[in-house]
Amino acid sequence: MTASSPSSPRLSALLVVHNEEAHLAACLEAVKFADEIVVVLDRCTDGSKAIAEGQGAKLIEGAWELEGPRRNAGIDACTGDWIIEVDADERVTPQLAEEIRTTIATAPYGHFLIPFDNYIGDRLVKYGWGASWGVSATVRLFAKSTDGPAKKWGDQRVHPRLELKGIKGTLTAPMAHYVDDDISDMLHRLDRYTTARASDLRASGDIGTFGRNVRRIFSRFWKCYVSRRGYREGAYGFLIALMAGLYPILSYLKARYEDD
Repeated sequence: MTASSPSSPRLSALLVVHNEEAHLAACLEAVKFADEIVVVLDRCTDGSKAIAEGQGAKLIEGAWELEGPRRNAGIDACTGDWIIEVDADERVTPQLAEEIRTTIATAPYGHFLIPFDNYIGDRLVKYGWGASWGVSATVRLFAKSTDGPAKKWGDQRVHPRLELKGIKGTLTAPMAHYVDDDISDMLHRLDRYTTARASDLRASGDIGTFGRNVRRIFSRFWKCYVSRRGYREGAYGFLIALMAGLYPILSYLKARYEDD
């Protein structure tokens, strides 16, 4: 880890992982520019703990049912003035690391949106992401002070809501995100996401209606394939739009016909 000067804000890098030994070492290597690395290990049964220990990370171990509380536990454990959140399948590029350091040197209390470069396998797929199926940018850099963190996570199982405070900014250097290995991996992710979303729908007491979710197939496909220019990515753009369109209806059907 590269220490900041005594007068510079301290930066914590936060990773929340569950059995991520295939990705963890490379991800940790990319955040060594931070002053502190915190790794939350959620019921890990693989080599993730040993990898994190070998990189000198501060470890938080436990079992959390929901994504939000486990991420908030990691935020609470960070001691830096600023926190950069990174998932195991993401990489902070040297350009992004430099921009983060430059930004936090003078930025007031607040949070920053970071653009994403999303990869399917080795292919960069720039267009078409959204409608609950991948992100083109999200808040990953935020301050933490005596007033608390400028970002907190909600209790939803999939895509938890965010509570944001302070000034809002945007960085320009992208985070590299290796979102899916291939089409089979994309389909497995759709199954996981819709199962978790179905649990949220059942817990809310309002799973919606069949007709509304059928209509969302077409509106979400249009949003990703046309409005967000997924057509520029050829077949990959079509697949992204298709997954985005199927996500609500499959979640609804699982909530209606399956049990937790």
